[in-house]
Amino acid sequence: MLPSQPLLHTAVFALTVLQALASNTFIAAVYEHAVILPKAAIKPVSPDDALALMNSNMDILEGAIKEAAQQGAHIIVTPEDGIYGWRFTRETIYPYLEDIPDPVVNWIPCTDPTRFAPAPVQERLSCMARNNSIYVVANIGDKKPCNSSDPSCPKDGRYQYNTDVVFDPEGKLVARYHKYNLFIPETQFNYPKEPEAITFETPFGKFGIFTCFDILFHEPAVVLVNKLQVDTVLFPTAWMNVLPFLTAVEFHSAWAMGMGVNFLAANTHHTSISMTGSGIYAPDGARAYYYNMKNEDGRLLVAELDSHPRLSAAFPPAVSWSSYALNVERFSLNDNDFGGLIFHDWFTFTELTMPEGNRTVCQKDLCCHLSYKMSEKREDEVYVLGAFDGLHVVEGQYYLQICTLLKCKSTDPETCGHPVETAQTKFETFSLSGTFGTNYVFPEVLYSGVQLATGEFEVLSDGRLKSKHGTSKPLITATLFGRLYEKDLPHPLRNVSIP
Repeated sequence: MLPSQPLLHTAVFALTVLQALASNTFIAAVYEHAVILPKAAIKPVSPDDALALMNSNMDILEGAIKEAAQQGAHIIVTPEDGIYGWRFTRETIYPYLEDIPDPVVNWIPCTDPTRFAPAPVQERLSCMARNNSIYVVANIGDKKPCNSSDPSCPKDGRYQYNTDVVFDPEGKLVARYHKYNLFIPETQFNYPKEPEAITFETPFGKFGIFTCFDILFHEPAVVLVNKLQVDTVLFPTAWMNVLPFLTAVEFHSAWAMGMGVNFLAANTHHTSISMTGSGIYAPDGARAYYYNMKNEDGRLLVAELDSHPRLSAAFPPAVSWSSYALNVERFSLNDNDFGGLIFHDWFTFTELTMPEGNRTVCQKDLCCHLSYKMSEKREDEVYVLGAFDGLHVVEGQYYLQICTLLKCKSTDPETCGHPVETAQTKFETFSLSGTFGTNYVFPEVLYSGVQLATGEFEVLSDGRLKSKHGTSKPLITATLFGRLYEKDLPHPLRNVSIP
């Protein structure tokens, strides 16, 4: 006699848990999704039309989830805005929203869909997780009614939140996160009154979750890692790439390394607005990543990670980011220092005029030191050492200290800092350090073609970013990206631009 479906599912789930418990590693998946977008609408569509669009996207996500499960994945992350897109006003997004309960209610929407208000999206996501015995992470919209007894209640009588949800392999809702740091165009959403630090336990470590723009701020991102000690961060995102420091694969891999956690980043794919770049990152580098500006294809990534990276032999040593730079004599200062903009920030640059040498450049409290040797000094390519110490004020406000070895777009110094995707110059060695006033520094090395330099550089305990054996590909940038959170403006003022 064959077991009943519920008994069979329970047996499969128990086996999955036992397998995870028996291993110090787990299989992670992320899916970069080319989202089917709604047509531009002045008035809200009907609930049926909204659900039809969301089901079209979920059809694709379900295929990716099935494939990931077949490859042995224990968890899969899908992108921010991955179910309905982003072309909305506050009114036009309303038909796409559901009331998402607090996970303490112990709810499996797949088996009990009518327990709360109609929630067809949560029901379907829950069934995807349950039918494939896999954790499913998705981004949807939450609506919460309010009234005049709440002085903060919006005029339309409801809060609307950009929301991440997590369903476990039984289909149970185990996590709900409301995005705190909304990006400037997200006027359709509210932010929660207090930042939420959301974690949940799995058989393969402690997980935390936040969304896109959150990564640039202290709460909740740093709190999850430093205070709550999560092993792995889940990161649905709709990330628009900005060279040279803020491409998705570059910055997300650097954040994982700087914070010492696993990081599962699932991006939307929309090349017309520079959206691409997903990855599975460990503290010692990328396990898998995808960056493609040439077509509109989605991509599933699957890779193995340590369940508890802090216990791994490969876990990077603690870094005192300013130790070397504060104790080394300044290399020769150049009288020909000049200024230039990188993503609206005014850097101080000095040109690397010789095939090898030592350089120092300073701005305010930050001095950046570089020792380097090029494989060949090309006449048609210019590299500079740059420093920035100040408040970034465009597309959000946050305080930065950055040291960068950077290729200029042309031989004209005025192009230094302009976006560059290709290069021809390789380096035999480089060593970059800075007098940072923060312990939150994220090391980036990006090669020609927007490729990561996984395994080809290291960060020493004294704060030096060094090449191990030279660069195997031409270099776009080697950067130490520092964040001084204590100099940020209060939330939500930091989430706006200064004209």
